[in-house]
Amino acid sequence: MEIPVYTLDAFTNLPFKGNPAAVCPLLHELSDDLYQKIAAEITCQKPLLSSPDQTLADTFTSGTRFRLRWFTPTTEINLCGHATLASAAVLFQYKNNVNPTLVFETRSGALSVSKKKEGYIMDFPLNPPTKEDHSDFKDIIKATVGNQPVQEVFLSRDTKKLMIRLPDSCERSMLTSLKVDPVALLNSDSSGRVRGVIVTMKGSPDCKPGCDFFSRYFAPWAGIPEDPVTGSAHTVLGSYWSKALGKKKMLAYQCSSRGGELELEVRDDGRINIAGEVTTVLQGVIRL
Repeated sequence: MEIPVYTLDAFTNLPFKGNPAAVCPLLHELSDDLYQKIAAEITCQKPLLSSPDQTLADTFTSGTRFRLRWFTPTTEINLCGHATLASAAVLFQYKNNVNPTLVFETRSGALSVSKKKEGYIMDFPLNPPTKEDHSDFKDIIKATVGNQPVQEVFLSRDTKKLMIRLPDSCERSMLTSLKVDPVALLNSDSSGRVRGVIVTMKGSPDCKPGCDFFSRYFAPWAGIPEDPVTGSAHTVLGSYWSKALGKKKMLAYQCSSRGGELELEVRDDGRINIAGEVTTVLQGVIRL
């Protein structure tokens, strides 16, 4: 059996930047065990998040609805923005899909992706976080930011993402220089309340002009020490910063070592548009 595979970098127009995703367009379902083995195999070759894409439709060229699943090297996850963006790019660019909008059936419901002049726009659920007491998460905070000052702590219970906001007085270098030990972070909480940690700070014209806020994202509970650019984290960040800044449209930059840019628009219907570009770096075949 041969399975086509494409590796694309999402939320960037440059190769080796943004967040890489491996996309496998399939005509028939595989076993869960095989999906997981493929994800682990791809990641063994390069230590990056891989997301095999399982799609079902009449044809890849004319179909409008596809099934989509996401796998990290260790587990299946409920929502993945960059792999959704990459999956749409494969269908539009390599399968020559003729429709302006595609809909993916996922664990997080129906997610649509539309073409724009440059890149694609994803229609995602908005996940508003609630403010929490620092002391309830002191071990996670310590493992993530050490003794650095913290302004606020919020938790999205739906996504199990904890958001730590650094004070506005902090330099961006404080965020970019964080060195998070994934083992220490993983061991800091076993309650199941948290599956990922976002560290964020307000943007500054002196750092990257036009960016409303910056972030990094760590998820060792899902087998991801640090995710380079995370669409799902921005369903939480978009909600928080929209209220904090009084803006509906925002430009975000995730300042991992690879880095990536996301255009956000918080809608009145409880959804968020997340837009970004995609570039292809590899195309091949998996032989089983």
